[in-house]
Amino acid sequence: MTPLEGIIREIIVTEGPMRLDRYMALCLGHPEYGYYMARDAFGEEGDFITAPEISQAFGELIGIWCAAAWQAMGAPVSFNLVELGPGRGILMSDLLRAAKVMPGFSAAANLHLVETSPRLREIQKRRIGAGAKWHDTLATVAEGPMVLVANEFFDAIPIRQFERHEGRWRERCVGLVGESLTIGLTEAESVAGQGAPGKDGETIEFALARSDIAGEIGARLARHPGASLIIDYGHFISAPGDTLQAVRKHEHVPITAAPGECDLTSHVDFEGLAKALRKGGAATWPGITQRMFLLAMGLEARTAALSGLADERMAGMLQRAMARLVDESQMGHLFKVLAATSPGLAMPYPFGQP
Repeated sequence: MTPLEGIIREIIVTEGPMRLDRYMALCLGHPEYGYYMARDAFGEEGDFITAPEISQAFGELIGIWCAAAWQAMGAPVSFNLVELGPGRGILMSDLLRAAKVMPGFSAAANLHLVETSPRLREIQKRRIGAGAKWHDTLATVAEGPMVLVANEFFDAIPIRQFERHEGRWRERCVGLVGESLTIGLTEAESVAGQGAPGKDGETIEFALARSDIAGEIGARLARHPGASLIIDYGHFISAPGDTLQAVRKHEHVPITAAPGECDLTSHVDFEGLAKALRKGGAATWPGITQRMFLLAMGLEARTAALSGLADERMAGMLQRAMARLVDESQMGHLFKVLAATSPGLAMPYPFGQP
């Protein structure tokens, strides 16, 4: 039993079954035993690997996109460059290096990183330097023009789940059966599920915290010139489905396994995210797959340039990395890209391309 499992058991014994969003929040963010609080979970030696660690070209192309967005918003002499959930800081490091091709971008950028993990903050400081400002939430980032990036951030925001049973929506919660943590249904019909269509056995997911964050981004884009780029795995159209998953050492494990020692995520509902951004006041553009975005931004040319400077072994690794990012059977189709801008700004490239 992990230390966090003992804490969760005590809460359930005292208060009854625990909602999934609370369970996720404890597993990922408990101050002492939360998954992200004291560990570096990224990379081949960790539990999962993200796109910036697969190829430097990923962050570089996002840097080019951010530089173009800054220019499109009038190239303000000072703006906030914000990343939500920066991980090891690899994406931001590659982004900043590539964006130097745009004169004035680096001098104008005020770097803000939204990161709750003390361990990851230290890694980010070593990679990026002390010039950035760190925040627990977006709310403490100063007002002003903004370019925001969020790669694999929204998937880790806690969700609630509801299952249709005997014609009624009931909430999924974590409870105890004997000595084991298990996921079951509440007896009463959920208020959150009332009125939603569905069939017995179907599951729907609500991520209110995601909508709150997206709404805040939208409100900032409405108040000041700016753009945001959100990349994550998920679906374009809202639909029923159980997408909650736990990963440990690159393998899927039960949701209730080793609380605090497994990554818990769910697929992002991009339709819902876009609605929240628009409700906040931003303009959103039709989402595209990661494959479409990276290829349109020049991934093949950048990989070829890097390969030309590498030996045969490294060139092969670069080609495999590109395939991992864009092949439809790997990350290319599962991962989606959504852009939001201040109202009145033109649709950013490559959105809207054939």
